[in-house]
Amino acid sequence: MISVEQALQLVLQQTLSLPVEVVPLLQSLNRVLAQEVKADRDFPPFDRVTMDGIAIDLGEFEQGTRTFPISQIQAAGEPPTTLSNPKNCVEVMTGAMLPLNTNAVIPYESCQLEDNQATVLTDQILLGQNIHRQGADCPKGTVLLHRGQRITPAMIGTLATVGYSTVPVYRLPKVAICSTGNELVDVDQSPLPHQIRKSNVFMLAAELQREHINVQLIHLPDDPEVMREQLASILEEHDAILLSGAVSKGKFDYLPQVLEQLRFLPVFHKIAQKPGKPMLFGRMPGGQVVFGFPGNPVSTFVCYHLYFKPWLRHCLGLQKKQDWAQLKHDVTFKPSLTYHLAVSLNNQDGMLKATAVPTTGSGDLTSILIADGLLMLPADRDHFLAGESFPLTLF
Repeated sequence: MISVEQALQLVLQQTLSLPVEVVPLLQSLNRVLAQEVKADRDFPPFDRVTMDGIAIDLGEFEQGTRTFPISQIQAAGEPPTTLSNPKNCVEVMTGAMLPLNTNAVIPYESCQLEDNQATVLTDQILLGQNIHRQGADCPKGTVLLHRGQRITPAMIGTLATVGYSTVPVYRLPKVAICSTGNELVDVDQSPLPHQIRKSNVFMLAAELQREHINVQLIHLPDDPEVMREQLASILEEHDAILLSGAVSKGKFDYLPQVLEQLRFLPVFHKIAQKPGKPMLFGRMPGGQVVFGFPGNPVSTFVCYHLYFKPWLRHCLGLQKKQDWAQLKHDVTFKPSLTYHLAVSLNNQDGMLKATAVPTTGSGDLTSILIADGLLMLPADRDHFLAGESFPLTLF
């Protein structure tokens, strides 16, 4: 068996080089940007009026003029007008270009408009007030977004502003999820006493939907020949295969030998951890990666979050900082294994506090319903004290 740290390092060494694809702007949300994005012009691109009111030449105001005939109106979306006579003013709207030969905007609230004249009611006018100067936010050529960023709604707005109707993003991997075992029946069936409904594949598919990855769900029966034929076909069409079950040492756990027949290149089989000890990982000659998760639902869930998700982020060039949380109570775990403790979390004085979730074992699917994440307790200890901090993986 290898350690958790070794297993993760080996998984991350097998990442795929994903090609770039171009998608419509609104379909790029939550995808990963494949190139940097620069401002295609100054922002704002002109001296922009920020309040409805009048634009004046401040020099005239400083000479004592308080009433200004309105010579024109400057609306948003129109080319700039010119103030030809400094004794006059231009009525301006928010978002409009600042009229030429003006350098201050006085809001309507500080004016009285009557008989096509504006009388200023304040003596406090500053040069450039209520004017958003050209390039004040950023000049043309400024890098606004970086390659490898996950696209947010705010970034969608930025992309639209600089003219991206389509966006270059990294293609998501094509993933198949395979359940195994003759004891499994479809969700809409009534299981016999010796059967259970499929659940792991739907749990994994839902996780992948959160990553905007559409998956194919396949069931592999406990028949080595059928299993081999189906897997061979699946591998031709996918970049990654997630297998749930049949990776242990039971008499009907055929997956390891079937994969070997397909020239599977194992990287490891078994990790010194609980849950998820029997996990299998490797690569096919064609470059496809295979994650073999144990069949118990908690083990599948844990292995997905600890190994597949970091692998996916690494393929897409995403970075993630390590989260930490403090134990709220003492925990004892005797086996010399890394223990992935399912915990619920609450924030106390700016620190995440972790409370162990009651569980009957790795088959207890209901235990993760109230869990917020996993606290990784190291294998070289068996007593863990309240107040100690450990690495946290959030669900």
